Amino acid sequence: MDQELDEQTPERPSKSQIKREMQHLQDLGQQLAKLAPDALSAIAVNDDLRAAIAEHHRLKGREALRRHLQYIGRLMRKEDATSIEKALQAAQSGSVEDKRRLHLTEQWRDRLLLQGDEALADFLDGHPGADRQHLRQLVRKAAQEQVRGKPPAAARKLFKYLRQLDGA
Repeated sequence: MDQELDEQTPERPSKSQIKREMQHLQDLGQQLAKLAPDALSAIAVNDDLRAAIAEHHRLKGREALRRHLQYIGRLMRKEDATSIEKALQAAQSGSVEDKRRLHLTEQWRDRLLLQGDEALADFLDGHPGADRQHLRQLVRKAAQEQVRGKPPAAARKLFKYLRQLDGA
C-alpha cells in the first residue's frame, strides 16, 4: 500500500534544490545588474525588474546591496531565466568580439606607424573604401608626433578613423 502511495505522489524537488535554483536566479539578477544600461535595454525583462536594477545602481551600502540583490532574485522568479541567460551570453560574447576588433584596430594602427606605405597598401587591400590620401596624411602626422615626443592627437585620430572603417 505504501508503494502505491509513493508511486502516485509526484516527486517534489528537495529544499536544497529549491535553494540552488533561487541562488541561480539571484546570481543571474546580479549579472543583469552589472550590465551597462544600453546592454540591459536589449534584454526582455519586465518593468519591475528593470526598475529594481536601476535602484540597485543607486544603492551604496553593502547590506542594502545584498538585500536588494535578494529582491532582484525574487523578481527573477517571474522571468524566463533561460531566455535571459541566452541574452546575457550573447551580450558577453558581443563584448568579446568588440574587444577582439579593438585589438585588431590597435594592431593596424601600430603597424601603419611602424611600416608606413607597405602596411598602408596591405590595409587598403582589405578596405577598398578607405580614403588613401586622408589615411596617409593621418599616418604621417602620427609618426611625426612620435618622433617629436608630442601628445598622440593624430594617432588618436588615426585610430578613430580605422575604427570607423572597421565598423562600416
